[in-house]
Amino acid sequence: MKKLIYGTAIAALCLTSVAACDKGEAASGSGDTVTLGFVNGATTEFHTCLEKAINSQAATSGAKVVSANSKQDPAAELSNIEDMISRNVDAMIVQTVNSDALKNDVAKAKAAHIPIFLTSVLTDDTTDILGAVVVDLKGLGKLDAGWVSTDAGNTAAEVGIIAGAPGAASDQMVAGFKDALPVNLTVVANQPGMFNRQKAQDVAENMIQAHPNLKYAFVANEDMAFGAYQAFQAAGKTVKIVTANGTDDGLAAVKDGKFAATVANSATVMGQLAVKNSLALLKPGSGTEKIANVPIELITKDNLDKAPQYCLKD
Repeated sequence: MKKLIYGTAIAALCLTSVAACDKGEAASGSGDTVTLGFVNGATTEFHTCLEKAINSQAATSGAKVVSANSKQDPAAELSNIEDMISRNVDAMIVQTVNSDALKNDVAKAKAAHIPIFLTSVLTDDTTDILGAVVVDLKGLGKLDAGWVSTDAGNTAAEVGIIAGAPGAASDQMVAGFKDALPVNLTVVANQPGMFNRQKAQDVAENMIQAHPNLKYAFVANEDMAFGAYQAFQAAGKTVKIVTANGTDDGLAAVKDGKFAATVANSATVMGQLAVKNSLALLKPGSGTEKIANVPIELITKDNLDKAPQYCLKD
């Protein structure tokens, strides 16, 4: 049933955007190099690794990539979209800074007859996008909440949340985490760390001062989790940290006991799928699913060997 829906959506894209289908035909048979515009959302390790994977896979697939970075600014993102339109790229891959910004992004690309492919998060209506590769972000938060719930058992405990930047992936992760917590676990603080280690450390310092009995902390990525860990250590408090990414440093921190658990969601896999699926979906009738999911895995000391490669080596 999904394949039928996706195929119908692709057909609809062809009916409403002749240029998009012309580009697909060029990609499938003319021998011309396909140019992908990549609009990245920030400069965290995730975003850097995503870009490495996109560039590497494009080179393997014989495509060209033109990149821009919005640095967590929705206005810059729209400007970058407009710049890609002016460059007449064949398709755009967008890692948005803000879910609310996607509506304007997609509208701009559609008006220019340039297919847009999303990474990490989706628009509510997927009719006007070429496709997407996403992480089940609520599921990610739920996995971390499951670890905390199992560890706490029936004991009452205080939980803190250090979110990322409001408005995009972090919101979904936090919602998944909070919704999955049992009633004996109480969220006493929820503040954004803006995907910045120092900011997260500051937030953690304030959090532990206000809530000295804090037992657990959910931190939206591993870089911020290191900042939180430093703050808790300096305060002489043992707070069990659960987080996300699965980087080499993050896995080492799980092994050493600095983090209790992390949820691996490979930026490399996401970038590779984004390119492969973008190129495939430009070809009418390719049979490629419109929406793909990156596998996620809760990683603890007991299953470190299950974590996928997070980032390509230089």
